[in-house]
Amino acid sequence: QMPNLILSTCGTSFFTNGLNAEERILVNKYSNEKDKKTIPKEDLIKLESIIRATHNQAQQADFNDITRMSAELNALVRFYKFNTFSKQDTHILLCTDTWLCEEATKIVEEYIRRKGCNQVIIYRQNDLRTDNLQNFHLALTEIVKWVDENILSYREKKYYIVFNLTGGFKSVHGFFQTLALFYADEIIYIFESQKELLRIPRLPVKMITTEVVEKHFTVFRAFSLGLDVDKKDLESIPNSLLFEIDNKYSLSPFGELIWLQAKRQLYEKELHPSPHKLIEFSEDFKKTVNNLPSDQKGIINERIDDLVLFITTQKNINSLGFKQLKGNPRPPSTHECNAWSDKDARRIFLHYEGEKLVLDSLDKGLH
Repeated sequence: QMPNLILSTCGTSFFTNGLNAEERILVNKYSNEKDKKTIPKEDLIKLESIIRATHNQAQQADFNDITRMSAELNALVRFYKFNTFSKQDTHILLCTDTWLCEEATKIVEEYIRRKGCNQVIIYRQNDLRTDNLQNFHLALTEIVKWVDENILSYREKKYYIVFNLTGGFKSVHGFFQTLALFYADEIIYIFESQKELLRIPRLPVKMITTEVVEKHFTVFRAFSLGLDVDKKDLESIPNSLLFEIDNKYSLSPFGELIWLQAKRQLYEKELHPSPHKLIEFSEDFKKTVNNLPSDQKGIINERIDDLVLFITTQKNINSLGFKQLKGNPRPPSTHECNAWSDKDARRIFLHYEGEKLVLDSLDKGLH
């Protein structure tokens, strides 16, 4: 049987279910607090007492008890049909950037481990709090990147991807339902008053994204690389795909989503023009790359992105392996970097002309 990767959005239901009115008001008051050090001592003592009591209750709870205590675990217990959690599964618990949410999520983690599954990862997303809308938008954009990088790697390992959206904050749910259309095989949740687990299989939905991205490819690529974009180039891009802070633009969470959906397909299509004025391609390099199979074209476009980041941030990314050639083995090239390292490994050979980097050729590495 295929293992499951289950991503659960987590909230503070552990601390609100079963509390009296005064305690619930206290929890809600500090629900957006990032660090417990900022909470007045008297209130902190009360909150830590609530956390301890909840933790102790959860340790003693059987499956029926826990379904009343935690929204997240209510769905998971029903997913596993009130049996031991599968040890071959992996759980990712996404919590907001707040102290109380992380404490509640740790109790969820401990319960999953105690019920048989040790593969549990807590992911706390910076700025995923609703007290600052700008930061919240940026946090959602980061989540899109994180989901794209991490969840797809599990799919490649033949995991069945489940999004458990029963717990967590409503502000996050709507967005994750959209993400699930592209990354999950199934969504599970329980309506608050119901005991039945609602299971929604992956819908055959495909956003008409490639056309929009292809039409404005240089703009989307520049945004993804953190490069400046001319405001007049944004005029025909739908507003829902852009996010503005202090007259500076970036991709909105949905903009990032459609870029990542279209990027692979477009990168594998051809060698795209250089995204930066300080990177140039020789005719020989262009010809060689455009004759490659599509997956290798995609890798070269990714490596060029790495070179842009190297030029703009001076960070030599591990996957790039940029270094100077010893001696003068293949003029005019003075430097080399990785293209790909598996199977028939290749290197990109290049040289500087002033500040510019000219990509000369793609070939086997030198021994």
